[in-house]
Amino acid sequence: MINIFLVMAGGAAGSALRYLLGRLAAQMFPGTLWPWGTFGANIIGGLAMGLLAGWLARFNGGAGEPARLLLAVGVLGGFTTFSSFSLETVLMMQRGQFGMALAYAAFSVIGAVGALAGGLAVMRSVA
Repeated sequence: MINIFLVMAGGAAGSALRYLLGRLAAQMFPGTLWPWGTFGANIIGGLAMGLLAGWLARFNGGAGEPARLLLAVGVLGGFTTFSSFSLETVLMMQRGQFGMALAYAAFSVIGAVGALAGGLAVMRSVA
């Protein structure tokens, strides 16, 4: 039961952080068609997941599973937004913005995977 509460607590925190990032992006880039909040959450989430995975692999000291549940499944699961990403991509296509939709999808996926690889590389270099 404690595992469920770890995931729930982390998910609530991650969702709140995602909401705040979306509001910040809307204030920083008013009227833009590019969904900067979602894009930023995906890139930051990818980097954070890479750093966390690297840390858990090297330095967890036996506390790996609770930390993984709280931070990876909970916080980052609530923070990253590929469901919102998918909706926004489809909405762009429905508005006839096919080039923007393709660019958004490509940059989001490549950026998140690249950021995760970068986070892992950083943590591997620390050990």
